[in-house]
Amino acid sequence: MYPCLQQAFAQRNALKVISGLTNFDAERVAAVVRAADRGGATFIDIAADATLVRLSKRLTSLPICVSAVEPEQLVSAVAAGADLVEIGNFDAFYAQGRRFEAPEVLALTRQTRSLLPETTLSVTVPHILELDQQVKLAEALVQAGADLIQTEGGTSSQPTHAGILGLIEKAAPTLAAAHAIARAVTVPVLCASGLSDVTAPMAIAAGAAGIGVGSAINRLNDELAMIAAVRSLVEALPVQSTADLNSR
Repeated sequence: MYPCLQQAFAQRNALKVISGLTNFDAERVAAVVRAADRGGATFIDIAADATLVRLSKRLTSLPICVSAVEPEQLVSAVAAGADLVEIGNFDAFYAQGRRFEAPEVLALTRQTRSLLPETTLSVTVPHILELDQQVKLAEALVQAGADLIQTEGGTSSQPTHAGILGLIEKAAPTLAAAHAIARAVTVPVLCASGLSDVTAPMAIAAGAAGIGVGSAINRLNDELAMIAAVRSLVEALPVQSTADLNSR
């Protein structure tokens, strides 16, 4: 794993900016990558596409994670220069009626680890599972070789209030998953889906080592607004000194 990622996870302030598993628009991806770079993100998550990987590598020195649900796509993206891989970001598929159950996610993880034995591997735990089943799957994924576990759930929540209360309601499923899973596994947990600068600190308090944010950034049409959104998330995360870390 990249030293910068290890440090951010150890300090529990990692920020992954997600351009979208189904986003193959080079201009849009480039804008997100530049915003992540200039806004101070820790790493970037893009679709597992060799062309997008090479484009991103020209735009930033930040580690590039690629996401897919087909292990072969991850292999070709790593060959193009991707630094780590993600099985997941399942949110893009739920609207199509596509479900990812525990046995399939575990099989994909084992297949990916077999194909990419040395590559840092992150795996999303589907929020469609009951919370105890999410924990059980997370434990099995770590045993199968997952280096990071990611949570989700923001797309399924339906806030009934506006403003800050609505932001908390939207983040509730992924915050609950992060709280439960972080206490069951020894690898870093990345809390993602439905988060904002309001709920980012809650994710860390719940036990996450970092957060992943996508639509709050990539839905913006102005690159300066994207950069500002990234910076607001960075500022919402804790800053720990070396003394703080040594005392833990």
